[in-house]
Amino acid sequence: MGKKNKLTKFAEIREFSNVYEHIEAPKGNWASAFDKDQPLVLELACGKGEYTIGLAKLFPDKNFLGLDIKGNRIWKGAKIGLEDGITNAAFLRCQINRITDFFEVGEVSEIWITFADPQPRKGKAKKRLTHPNFINMYKEIAKLPLVINLKCDSDLLYEFTKEVIAEEGYKTLVDVDDVYAWEDRPEELNIRTFYENMWLEEGKKIKYLKFEVK
Repeated sequence: MGKKNKLTKFAEIREFSNVYEHIEAPKGNWASAFDKDQPLVLELACGKGEYTIGLAKLFPDKNFLGLDIKGNRIWKGAKIGLEDGITNAAFLRCQINRITDFFEVGEVSEIWITFADPQPRKGKAKKRLTHPNFINMYKEIAKLPLVINLKCDSDLLYEFTKEVIAEEGYKTLVDVDDVYAWEDRPEELNIRTFYENMWLEEGKKIKYLKFEVK
């Protein structure tokens, strides 16, 4: 992507009514970002926002907020949301490791993590979004018990998260190592992101974990 295209998208999202910069985050009043005061679900490192938008369409009784630091990625999902009149989806441009700065205690009801960077390099485990350090941050802003959904192509992230669940005593609700071989999969698992389509074309299996933390 050219620099000019990125700059154009950055300029556009500043005018989008469904995109918030970190300094604009209505901490404690996220209901004001949506048409209705409903349970707030976060998608972390949302990329182009396909899952945020897809979930919002499937569950009109919940509000969905996609978080990502890269505004040129958020642009796509935000634009679709505006064009399609989706009033229960919005986006926040921020760093995930500062998530407690943007939400009050008990403001979040559920979290999705879809195709996040597995941080494969040695010594980078603490940067994985299912590391206990991150999960403890999520607990600070959530209504407990908190449900966390992980959908990924990475064996490393999948197995790492299973180890965290076991070590921390979290409750596994669903554990599937091949989503598309699961005939009774819920509709929300049929949403596909840009990266998911890419991994599927390479023959990778998609994994899904749903677990509860208290």
